[in-house]
Amino acid sequence: MNDLLSTASDSYDAASIEVLEGLEPVRKRPGMYIGGTDERALHHLVAEVLDNAMDEAVAGHANRIEMEMHADGSVTIRDNGRGIPIDPHPKFPDKSALEVILCTLHAGGKFSGKAYQTSGGLHGVGASVVNALSDHMRVEVARNRTLYAQEFSRGIPQGPVAQVGQAPNRRGTAVTFHPDP
Repeated sequence: MNDLLSTASDSYDAASIEVLEGLEPVRKRPGMYIGGTDERALHHLVAEVLDNAMDEAVAGHANRIEMEMHADGSVTIRDNGRGIPIDPHPKFPDKSALEVILCTLHAGGKFSGKAYQTSGGLHGVGASVVNALSDHMRVEVARNRTLYAQEFSRGIPQGPVAQVGQAPNRRGTAVTFHPDP
């Protein structure tokens, strides 16, 4: 028995410690973030995106939220709030705030209490978890009469945020995601 114990402890060293970065931990252990990989977990993904839209409404910045379920299993949630910021993030100047929010755990506007007095969902984790667990996500942001969009797959940007066109009669955020099977 001593031989068995010594063999097990000999192979447990610093090289045995795995470090997951970015959104890797979410993809490797989704149950830790959304409770599993079943139908309830799918509802959790929808709830996280919906919570963000509801936060805009509760803060008085939106008065309409729409949810659409598509035949392919994807979901779109739209609000007419302020729209996720698309300007470069001060800490990561080559990335938009939109990309930082969707690709970084613990990034969001709900920590300081400046952007939201009250909020629901997994603060700074929800949108990035939904992104990590979606094989396709498209986010459209209408701000300052301009429409911007960025697409992702499994938490990886498929390009930078892009100006799509004018949006003179639209404002807010639309998130469409397809859960990764």
